[in-house]
Amino acid sequence: MKLNCVHFYTLASVSDAEIKSLSEMLYTLDSNRATASELVIDPQTLISSSETGSRNILITLFKQVSSTLLSKPTYKALLNLLDNYRRVTGELEDVPSQEVQEQDTFLQQTMNTDVGRELYNFLHSKGVYSSQSEFIKDLKMMWFGLYSRSSGKLDSSGFEHIFVGGKVSGFHNWLQFDLNEKQGLLNYYSHSFNGPWSTYPDVFGMQFKWDGYFKEVGSAFIGCSPEFDLAIYSLYYITHPGKILTLGIQTYTWDNSSYGGGKKYIASAYPATP
Repeated sequence: MKLNCVHFYTLASVSDAEIKSLSEMLYTLDSNRATASELVIDPQTLISSSETGSRNILITLFKQVSSTLLSKPTYKALLNLLDNYRRVTGELEDVPSQEVQEQDTFLQQTMNTDVGRELYNFLHSKGVYSSQSEFIKDLKMMWFGLYSRSSGKLDSSGFEHIFVGGKVSGFHNWLQFDLNEKQGLLNYYSHSFNGPWSTYPDVFGMQFKWDGYFKEVGSAFIGCSPEFDLAIYSLYYITHPGKILTLGIQTYTWDNSSYGGGKKYIASAYPATP
């Protein structure tokens, strides 16, 4: 039986053990993740969770990001999307045809990777999607479908909140962090969590000031590919929305509006840190 409201109900047929196993597989398949020579960071000061409000500006977190890494198809596709949004809520998002094409390109490039294909194959095996085109169509609505966070205006989406950020909310993508450091819009202060892996992708809990707004704890995978970010969050959201499972990934649904007969847009997703 095909489940048409997978973003409305938890899929009882997907166990925590299966989620853990697939997460580990996606990690292994992430061949586009950064290597130690392609990405060099300087975490500097590690602080306790009680000190996350301290504001001592440090030098930049990202010391070197390889141009070869950034030229890979999914990286290029993601970077093309990051300047498409107005950060302020209450302002209607304008989505011209070029930006729609950029969304399509990003999703298609993701499905051209082993990570994207593995996620689809798993969900297809569970009867969630009958075809890859159906899966891509749903990802587009789930991630890029617009909803209102303020004043009834269609001013936000899951992608904007998670990958781009709005004021000091969201902002859980390392490429956006690096881009804003390079543009002089972001000051890195410290980190309160570093783990759980010794190679990329890894998880950081960071303190930073972004374009005038201070964030006490902003968590993100560091060094993962764009397809890994999209796939791991989508996996947890589709199978167990609004919960924390196995790897400590938290997802939230947007409950004030829906699409496709009751499906919920993704509101937020990030790796939870202590």
